[in-house]
Amino acid sequence: MARAVRAETASDTPERILQAALEVFSERGFEGAHTREIAARARVTLGLLQYHYGSKDRLWKASVERAFGALRSGLDSILESPTPRDERERLRELLRGHVAFVARHPEFIRIMHDEGKRRGPRMRWLVDRYVKPLFERARPIFERAQAQGILPGGIDPAHYLYTMVGAAGMIFHQAEECRRTTGIDPFDPAAVAAHASAVEALFLGHSAPENAP
Repeated sequence: MARAVRAETASDTPERILQAALEVFSERGFEGAHTREIAARARVTLGLLQYHYGSKDRLWKASVERAFGALRSGLDSILESPTPRDERERLRELLRGHVAFVARHPEFIRIMHDEGKRRGPRMRWLVDRYVKPLFERARPIFERAQAQGILPGGIDPAHYLYTMVGAAGMIFHQAEECRRTTGIDPFDPAAVAAHASAVEALFLGHSAPENAP
């Protein structure tokens, strides 16, 4: 009983609820997810979950905001960093950073795949609040790369964006298929690094190792 009370009153309770919600929504979809299952996974009572977040819709939005907050923070650090020497390096950081993000947060890509195929209110909320603003922030990276000849010109950056998203995330979205087909666990750190290199090569071409003659 004491352990249950500590779980209920712990300072990380909202965080645990949001993580559990993100996992369940990504596995079941919005309609298939049940708040009782989310509460059980977060080790709280259903009443406490409702106290913090009220309706299932509010809980879904809060959990998605948590995921997009992490994505936006990563993009901001790339856009605002003075470190990259040129646009090739900045694009490289964007590509590798996105692979690392979806490897850490596969729930994000699953929810986006699920909601992005419907013309529903949740898709509109996602796009208007997060996806479109993030695209508008990332667009200049692709445009400058085109202007400098790093990427082919004459192609709308939207196509580069969706190519990046698909190339980076599909292996994690289809993780079970990948394991059975190839024997590779996409979430193994070595596999994540190899996949980041593959996505980088897809956009920027093969780079020789630094120690190569």
